[in-house]
Amino acid sequence: MNNDPYSIQVGPPSVETYLRLRSVSGLSAKTTEAGEAGLPNTWHGVTVLCGDDPQPVGMGRVIGDGGCFFQIVDICVTPEHQGRGLGKRIMAELVGELERRAPDGAYVSLIADGDARYLYEKFGFRQTAPASVGMHRIV
Repeated sequence: MNNDPYSIQVGPPSVETYLRLRSVSGLSAKTTEAGEAGLPNTWHGVTVLCGDDPQPVGMGRVIGDGGCFFQIVDICVTPEHQGRGLGKRIMAELVGELERRAPDGAYVSLIADGDARYLYEKFGFRQTAPASVGMHRIV
């Protein structure tokens, strides 16, 4: 008998779920319009569900051009479900799909906030500095 209360749903989350998970997990807020425009462009996404009446408690997505460049984004787990290995499960799903479908030599990047870098290192990600430095701009 499987006592694991968590399951993985493949595909991008709904806009409502996306906005809620980002907000409660401490990621920056996004607008409904941004979610409606961006989520359909997900190359691969997963949502972690919990319970008999499954409720979304985590997510992660891969975005990119499908050939040369990919970025892992939106990795988050609600605070009450953190510390249970769900971030690791999300990353395993995303990296596994990249290894199955992305062309050889594809460049996969992500931005590691705080101690999340230790999780990402377990999946082979390395800091790019000093050779390159991540930069961003919000419009």
